[in-house]
Amino acid sequence: MNTMFEMCNMPIVTSQYWNIVYGRDKGEVSRDAEGMQTMRTLARNMAWMLKKFHGVETTPTPVLEQPPTPTNFIR
Repeated sequence: MNTMFEMCNMPIVTSQYWNIVYGRDKGEVSRDAEGMQTMRTLARNMAWMLKKFHGVETTPTPVLEQPPTPTNFIR
């Protein structure tokens, strides 16, 4: 999926897994622990990359907040 971006030398912000959160009913998305952790990691990586693009040299390399939280999709 990222191949076209890579071939055009575009920077790609990554996360720890697919960038998606699951939920059917209102408010259910916030209970998807793995999806929310993935989104936090994506946001942290994107903020780091944008700061680097703007020349902020003091930003540390992003690290995972904790090991990925696996989710059981059978409810």
